[in-house]
Amino acid sequence: MKRILNRLAATLIFCFAYNMVFSQSPVLLQVGNEATQRDDFLRIYQKNNNSVSSQVETINIDEYLELYTVFRMKVLEAMSLGMDTAAAFRSELATYRKQLAQPYLMDEKLNESLIKEAYERKKYDIRASHILIKCDQFASPADTLKAYNKILQIRKRLLKGEDFAKVAVELSEDPSAQDHPYQGHNIRGNHGDLGYFSAFDMVYPFETAAYNTKVGEITMPVRTQFGYHLIKVVDKQPSLGKIQIAHIFFSYKPGESIDAATDKQGELAQKVYDLLQEGNDFAALCKKYSDDVNTAQSGGVMSWMTTNRFLPEFVVAIQQLKKGAYSKPFQTQFGWHIIKLMDTKPLGTFESEKEELKQKVGHSDRAILTEESLVNKTKNDYGFVDRPEALAALNKVVTDTIFFQGWKAENAKGMNDAMFTIGTKTYTQADFAKFLESHQQQLPKYDISTYLRWQYKIFVNENILAYADSQLETRYPDFKDLMSEYHDGILLFNLTEQKVWSRAVKDTVGLQEFYEKNKRNYMWDERLDASIIQVNDPEVLKNLTKKLKKLPTDEALLSAFNTDSIHKIEITRKLFLRGENSIIDNAQWVVTKKAEKVKEDPATFLIVRKVVAPEPKKLEEAYGLITTDYQTYLEAEWIKELKAKYPVKIDQAVLKTLSHK
Repeated sequence: MKRILNRLAATLIFCFAYNMVFSQSPVLLQVGNEATQRDDFLRIYQKNNNSVSSQVETINIDEYLELYTVFRMKVLEAMSLGMDTAAAFRSELATYRKQLAQPYLMDEKLNESLIKEAYERKKYDIRASHILIKCDQFASPADTLKAYNKILQIRKRLLKGEDFAKVAVELSEDPSAQDHPYQGHNIRGNHGDLGYFSAFDMVYPFETAAYNTKVGEITMPVRTQFGYHLIKVVDKQPSLGKIQIAHIFFSYKPGESIDAATDKQGELAQKVYDLLQEGNDFAALCKKYSDDVNTAQSGGVMSWMTTNRFLPEFVVAIQQLKKGAYSKPFQTQFGWHIIKLMDTKPLGTFESEKEELKQKVGHSDRAILTEESLVNKTKNDYGFVDRPEALAALNKVVTDTIFFQGWKAENAKGMNDAMFTIGTKTYTQADFAKFLESHQQQLPKYDISTYLRWQYKIFVNENILAYADSQLETRYPDFKDLMSEYHDGILLFNLTEQKVWSRAVKDTVGLQEFYEKNKRNYMWDERLDASIIQVNDPEVLKNLTKKLKKLPTDEALLSAFNTDSIHKIEITRKLFLRGENSIIDNAQWVVTKKAEKVKEDPATFLIVRKVVAPEPKKLEEAYGLITTDYQTYLEAEWIKELKAKYPVKIDQAVLKTLSHK
């Protein structure tokens, strides 16, 4: 039994499930006032034996029943002490519940498809331009329609053949499209060109539209939180993956006219390129000429990046390079550049990238899709009923003060009509009013009705998800079982820590008494007190041999020959056990009258000083083992107390029916 207990000690904490409420089978076990029915015990037994490694023998029913009985005693004891009501316990259990609930509060099928979609998109880098007409998420229907019509008119112009870049400069409300000041220059804007990007680099609706559009085509208006976009896909190339380059940068100088700077820096870039062509070292030229103070001294080497971190001119240059090659000088709005491709890391396999992609999906705006899916499923499963007239009534009492964090829920006093019902829960206008007050932000003035619809959607979704969470134990028996395991496992761990593990460490008096009573269980075998002397300098060998005839102390030998930092001899002295050292194993275990030479190269001598008979180890010499045994002793004594406190009844007739399962 002790062997079985030791084997299961590491897994008992979370491996027992305890659920009886739905079972109608006969009672097998009564511990105190708690009954365990046959089918519940059998399910628990089978679960744990199935989880045991095939290399470890399974536990028979009788042995497992004994373990389970003790386990239930410990859990009951923890609950009788109120440990299940402690704030720390509740907090820890809530933390575990939040983690365990995540897979149940997610559309796994949709999530998996989003991960696979992201991986497929990661295989390509897309270059796109866009035109933005801003439209806030709280814009009124009239303003939203106005923005939509405006972007449609722009699209008509583009389809008639107008230049996308020119129209972007003229009409795009993305300020990066237009020229802007930089270090005293009025430098060129991007004219709508967003450069290269891949999955997760843009908001999801924008990314999706870009990946679903052919090169050269222009999308219909795409709505994001920023407004309406027209997207033109300019290029689509196999992904470069992660890239590391070195660069030499020739910056436009502050206050210098852009034309003069272009000519001057372009000429310098060409000069350096010529030097490279003549065989000069890239890193040396970088240190001498580069204006990038952050990388010049390291040879221009930049950190690993993906294409979205580079200006598009960089990506075009990189696409033409092989590892170790450098580009011709090229110009951007910031100056001139020469780059060297140091290395690339291509996209890995789906399996190798999956975990990172999963994390990104969960922390990106894609997560909204899985949330909406769960919300809709919960609405269908639990009979969601919405009452839009209740929301419309709140339009009369919510004022512009809400955009200045000055609105109070008491303004809706007396408004208690139901807004929506989900399952057995109903949420009223008063509930929503409290939500509005607690979620106020400093915002521009928006259309009140649009703002309320937006906040109401958030309010509904939050409470729908909370309701789905609250129903997990009822809806999913396996989740209920899992939570029961964690509940009992944490209690067992905490109480065992208090009664056994920490006590064994802290109770130094008890540990000493246990050691004194049991010290004969912790014995040294016969040992040899000996000195092994190794000669590292042959010049000292003759003099050492003379001194060894008198069997001097180790200290005397060391002080005589190791007169400086060079160790001419080395001495190892200890109480040796058999099997620790080949020299000791081959020696005669008798006290010697002279040092014996036991090895020629390097010259090695042995002095046997004493044969030590078997004796008890000191407490500090076997502290770990003694502490473990003391813990076993404490637990055994504790179990005796529990058995006296919690009477056990086992129905032997019911137990016999399990032997055939």
